[in-house]
Amino acid sequence: MNKKIVLRDDQMPLQWYNVVPDLPGGLKPPLDPETKEPMGPEKLAAIFPMALLEQEMSAERFVDIPEEVLDILKIWRPSPLVRATTLEKALNTKAKIYFKNEGVSPVGSHKPNTAVAQAYYNAREGIKRIATETGAGQWGSALSLATNKFGLECKVYMVRVSFEQKPYRKSIMHAYGANVVASPSEETNTGRAIREKLPDTPGSLGIAISEAIEDAATREDTNYSLGSVLNHVILHQSIIGLEAKTQMEIAGDYPDVIIGCCGGGSNFAGLAVPFVPDYLEGKKIRFIGTEPASCPTLTGGELTWDFGDTAQTTPLLYMHTLGHDFIPPGIHAGGLRYHGMAPIVSAMVRDKIVEPIRLQQLECFQAGVLFAQTEGIIPAPETCHAIRGAIIEATREPDEPKTILFNFSGHGLIDMASYDKYFAGELEDFDYPTEQIAESMAKLPKL
Repeated sequence: MNKKIVLRDDQMPLQWYNVVPDLPGGLKPPLDPETKEPMGPEKLAAIFPMALLEQEMSAERFVDIPEEVLDILKIWRPSPLVRATTLEKALNTKAKIYFKNEGVSPVGSHKPNTAVAQAYYNAREGIKRIATETGAGQWGSALSLATNKFGLECKVYMVRVSFEQKPYRKSIMHAYGANVVASPSEETNTGRAIREKLPDTPGSLGIAISEAIEDAATREDTNYSLGSVLNHVILHQSIIGLEAKTQMEIAGDYPDVIIGCCGGGSNFAGLAVPFVPDYLEGKKIRFIGTEPASCPTLTGGELTWDFGDTAQTTPLLYMHTLGHDFIPPGIHAGGLRYHGMAPIVSAMVRDKIVEPIRLQQLECFQAGVLFAQTEGIIPAPETCHAIRGAIIEATREPDEPKTILFNFSGHGLIDMASYDKYFAGELEDFDYPTEQIAESMAKLPKL
């Protein structure tokens, strides 16, 4: 038995897969917050390149990957599919556990899969600078890498609590030539207003998105880039699942359960969506999305129209949300601290394709330590949620043979301060109070 399956460069997918045409209940278009009518590409063209807007609204099942994008992806792709045999043994389970190792990218996560594509399309349309936000710093690192490859400037608004918790993420961004500031910052009207109102705020992805959009909207040479949530991001991330399907076939196996952690939804969907056509044709697959109990977007939020940012500058998206004013606690899985969920993932939950579960911080770190001590790779705090989900599935009925596939979305070598706090007993579990969620939800836009 092979421990890992590594594809050749010439086996890499040449097209991305778009799940939108295959969603049973369809997908609602974004709404213009002023008119409450579906928003066309014209307004969004002020901050996005037209090629990405076409992908965002595409009804084509497959989209060609440009050669220039493939050339850069080949630095680390195809990524390995690994059988977690030592973890299986430690769990004393008959389940087979596979993981798609996205931690092999230059910045240690799945994020460059879309960052490279977004930087390419912006550069092709003459854009010189990109503004973005980042939670844990993985997206900011990825876009910094990608913009450097295509000769673009990059400005990153990093959620303040992660800016303080994860200094080496800033170092990575600086190494690729990006300019990074803590959000909320003094550099935008949005940031200044929030700092005046909430001087001690840990920040949030919603606030950082507002700052990045304001930055892009006020400069002609600058576009905005988002690392999760949107359809074109999930399209680019589908390369994960497309590779995994080929690798599972080589392994002579097929997943009964597919698991990923959910923040905005991109890494989970990237692995899961290429398997959806098989599911719709009758293949028995369970799709499980794991999220933190402190930011329970899928399990505690509502499927409705909401803004993607705190300052209410984005279109209205039909998604699971905790409300655009929601500011989650500073848990160490910073990439999962977002109030909204990708409309595609939200639709898959609505259509009963995906089962969401919420997990506590301590059980996830415990799972991450076990994974490090068995498989040898230290996972990012976000990835620990997927590992915990896989352990739950493998040990629920340990004598039942099943095949589990999860997305190892990133390594944790830049997150050791979080592990230090875990080992020192300084982390605690946190269920976000339902009354505070209700308070945030009360401010949802009225349609």
